[in-house]
Amino acid sequence: MAAVDVLNSAGKKVSETQLPEEIFNIPVRTSVLHQVVRSQLVSKREGTAACKTRSMVKGSTKKLFRQKGTGNARAGSVKSPLRKGGGVIFGPSQRSYAIKVPKKVRKLALKMALSSKMENNTIYVIDDFNLEAVKTREFANVLKILELSDLLIVSDADDTNLLLSSRNIPDIKVIKTEGLNVVDILKFKNLLLVESSINNIKGRLS
Repeated sequence: MAAVDVLNSAGKKVSETQLPEEIFNIPVRTSVLHQVVRSQLVSKREGTAACKTRSMVKGSTKKLFRQKGTGNARAGSVKSPLRKGGGVIFGPSQRSYAIKVPKKVRKLALKMALSSKMENNTIYVIDDFNLEAVKTREFANVLKILELSDLLIVSDADDTNLLLSSRNIPDIKVIKTEGLNVVDILKFKNLLLVESSINNIKGRLS
């Protein structure tokens, strides 16, 4: 296991914690990360663009006029794409862009993303933020003391004070352990774990 210093909100070391190597120290394969990142990003596409084909348009099925003798083209339906109010040829239809990735691959990619932070020495652990109220200034001061920016913070509890204090600071995101994902880990340069969240990560990925 790898030992990581546990800091407090004043930036001082208070203890050490062990991070399991089977989660935080495995070989990183970009092909696996790419597969899961692509799956996450395309699943956000709504795919709701749609239009009606001639079979969906409401209208009479009666032939508009007789076949011969009028000098017009042989029109057979008011729903024809050639007529106003008719259907659309080769128009978009509702679809899902989702790419299915096996559960084992998703879990492996999450381990690799965490391992990449460990490899680059950009993973940190804090015992608690100890925010007594929603104060963006106090939260910003803690980050200044820790000398951290472009940061993803992982907490195991619904810390409303932490969430609301951080939302107006750019390049900072707070998520719960259940929402930990590959895209967010790779998007931010630094990863800050609240110490109590480590056990939840172990339970989820072990």
